[in-house]
Amino acid sequence: MKKPSIKEIDDLYNAILQLNSVDECRKFFRDLLTEYEIKEFVERWKAAKMLANGIPYTQIEAETGLSTRTIARVGRWLKKGRGGYSMMLKRTNK
Repeated sequence: MKKPSIKEIDDLYNAILQLNSVDECRKFFRDLLTEYEIKEFVERWKAAKMLANGIPYTQIEAETGLSTRTIARVGRWLKKGRGGYSMMLKRTNK
């Protein structure tokens, strides 16, 4: 698989920004991704939320099925990434 260009990546992001509801997201992402890929996204997001709440790796691993390596990666991105996890945690923490 060739590496996508920034323009191609932005094209996808702009398509996502056009979604207006959870139902539209559900339809688009189910067509775009496999069930496994959706599950992986769900579990990474869940891990980010749990890490932000101080939940230990062992509990996250048990609840999500993610490897400790993936949990560590999510934790690293949460602390030293581009701020995407932190931004969305703030926006969704109501």
